[in-house]
Amino acid sequence: MGLFSRHAERMAAEALADTRVVVVNGARQVGKSTLAELIVARSDRARELYLDDQAVRAAAQADPSAFVRHDGLLMIDEIQRVPELLLAIKREVDRDPRPGRFLLTGSARLLGLRDLPDALPGRTETIELWPLSQGEIDSVADGFVDAVFRLDGSLGMVPCSLTKRDYVARALRGGYPEAVRRDPGRRRARFFDSYVTDLVTRDVQQISDIERPAEMRRLLSVVAARMGTLAVVRSMANDIALPRQTLTRYLDLLELIFVIKRIPAWSSNLTTRAISTPKLIVTDSGLGGRLIGMSEERAKDPTAPVGPLLENFAIGEVARQLTWAEEPVQLFHYRDRDQVEVDMVLEHADGTLVGVEVKAAETVRAEDFRGLRHLANRLGDRFRTGIVLYAGEQQLSFGHRLTALPMAALWTLDGRR
Repeated sequence: MGLFSRHAERMAAEALADTRVVVVNGARQVGKSTLAELIVARSDRARELYLDDQAVRAAAQADPSAFVRHDGLLMIDEIQRVPELLLAIKREVDRDPRPGRFLLTGSARLLGLRDLPDALPGRTETIELWPLSQGEIDSVADGFVDAVFRLDGSLGMVPCSLTKRDYVARALRGGYPEAVRRDPGRRRARFFDSYVTDLVTRDVQQISDIERPAEMRRLLSVVAARMGTLAVVRSMANDIALPRQTLTRYLDLLELIFVIKRIPAWSSNLTTRAISTPKLIVTDSGLGGRLIGMSEERAKDPTAPVGPLLENFAIGEVARQLTWAEEPVQLFHYRDRDQVEVDMVLEHADGTLVGVEVKAAETVRAEDFRGLRHLANRLGDRFRTGIVLYAGEQQLSFGHRLTALPMAALWTLDGRR
């Protein structure tokens, strides 16, 4: 496999045309450096500096102002390694406010880092780079989010040949480019094992002092076992015998370095019984699958937790699309005290919503729409459509504004006008 075409590459190039500083943020090994190098290669008088290099890092710490002085585009990789550079960058772009001055990459959410100066308000655009989406791997549309709001009830999809086993294989492959390129089985498993080791021994330690790294490793396994469920801190703390305050700090760290994402709960005055606990996903379903010991062979066992894996996979695909979708949409989940739930609630800036349920089965039943009907009845015209994504072959109508779609709709629907 060669290089994958990334949606973020186009977005970064557009941002550099009118913004002084562009930041590409994302987990380790998602392709930030590769993306930045492609942009640099097409830019005149561009220069690149890598802060993982000890000598380069020492030069940056010794004289930040001289380090960031350059007439063309300056790409600085892993900027969180020397956060004091941001004040020097601020002075430089205030002195010369031309767009396209700096392209920065980082493996942690920069504004969440400890001791990070609030240096660049109003001067930056941040682009979040997730692991590869299915559309980026297959070179197809990746337009589900835009399509469900632009096409409303006129969604159309040809029958899909993918089976439940195919979806499980895609979920376990994940989206880290190196994992995608490797053969499934031992070689891919070795990648994920090394990835976890680096997370605990390097990434977390770079941004926070944790006294017992083994606790973080154990927490990763607990989080993976709960992917797609509510992030109930008390219950998780009991599972690994950690104080709640410590567990909350560790979860914050894992979100800071893009390993997990907490999906906020949705509610309104029309759904007064809704609960407010966020839902937890692992940003890469392949990593999550490895952490719980899932394999394609084990997934054949009827008792294997395939449902949570595919739910995590589908939510992750939607979350990726929100970083490039043209429609202004936010992602939530819904659950109330009567145990009525909807896996994803997509809320448009105009106040309308789309509900999405994920089912691992190759057939779909009327009761699978229970949560979607609940929202439709309470929201009236605000509810655009309810969709059940399942592992079957064809699109099916289940009444007014209710549709079942093969899960592949996430990356094959095209929402472009």
